Amino acid sequence: MEQKKLLCFGFGQVAKNFVKLLKIEKINFQLSTTSREKTQNKIFENIDYQSFNFDEKKFDINLIKRLDEASHILVSIPPVSESDIVIKNFKQNFKQKFKDKKKIKWITYLSATSVYGNHNGEWVDETSKTEPTSINGIERLKAEQSWIALAEEYNLPLQIFRLSGIYSNQFNILKRLKAGEVKIIKKKNQFFSRIHVEDIAKILFKSLEHFKNREIYNISDDRPASMEEVVKYATALIGCNEPKSIEIDEIQSTMLKNFYKDSKKVDNRKMKNFFNYKLKYSTYIKGLNYINNNII
Repeated sequence: MEQKKLLCFGFGQVAKNFVKLLKIEKINFQLSTTSREKTQNKIFENIDYQSFNFDEKKFDINLIKRLDEASHILVSIPPVSESDIVIKNFKQNFKQKFKDKKKIKWITYLSATSVYGNHNGEWVDETSKTEPTSINGIERLKAEQSWIALAEEYNLPLQIFRLSGIYSNQFNILKRLKAGEVKIIKKKNQFFSRIHVEDIAKILFKSLEHFKNREIYNISDDRPASMEEVVKYATALIGCNEPKSIEIDEIQSTMLKNFYKDSKKVDNRKMKNFFNYKLKYSTYIKGLNYINNNII
């Protein structure tokens, strides 16, 4: 089996769960990652790998060689100062890959459903208007457009995953409730979509062999819901008191206030149909029940 040379720009929970799955499935791969920390050799899940220094101001020059060698690239670094720093720093290296006909087989850019903006609680799919209202959504959409332009210019194999709100066995509403970090935001017709990180990893894995160039997929579960609905279910699940309720105007954080301006239900049918994928955690109820019974 030919070795996959995987380069992860950013190594957060999505990339780590993806790599963990590659190991479980006994895939032959070499792992390289980037971090704001100094370049160093590391171990993750008994996998030896090299983490290269990379941020908006500087990068380890040795990262260029790993990029040139990479067959698979996962990009999970969010935009910085209104630009995608991977393209900003390495556009010429992607151009060289095209010129040299090197075998780059798979580039995945992890975006967010914030690119859709506010749709007043209606459903959105990959053909819906992208009219982001938040700074995050505006910058994510610009980054998507930059990646699409790069892929078209140099004939690169690109897919874009628009991720809904991510939760996991380690980071979830149950733990936040127990830590007293949750408030119920009161707003009518407020809908969000979510996705468990394990499902993201499994869809990434499926896409290694089932890939269609220049496609965009919503990565979301089957049950959009308001934050109030989720919090009330979670409090009943662990038997704690409901947290304090506040109106949206009482939110102090500008970023959080902008987040609650948007309301939409994210359609995931394109993802499920193309990858022939059945979600492990098809609703927040299944996800939270599993976490409560097996993790916490």
